[in-house]
Amino acid sequence: MDTKTIGELVKKSRKDQGLTQAEAAGYLNVGTRFLSDLENGKPTVQLEKALHVLKGLGLKVIAVPKSKHKLIRYIEEHMSEE
Repeated sequence: MDTKTIGELVKKSRKDQGLTQAEAAGYLNVGTRFLSDLENGKPTVQLEKALHVLKGLGLKVIAVPKSKHKLIRYIEEHMSEE
């Protein structure tokens, strides 16, 4: 997963909840510029803020070691079905 993919997930989640960037930023207590940067996959956004936004939009972050590549592939295949 890369920053662009994370940004796309954030944007989809926000839109699925019927929120504008300004509304979501206000609700999450972050700036609209930060949210825009995150949604556009800017690689230098602050990790703690990014995690806060993900959690606030109902997204869960899971870190899996690359040695578990079968598990990662399984998760990716099933995420694409949604």
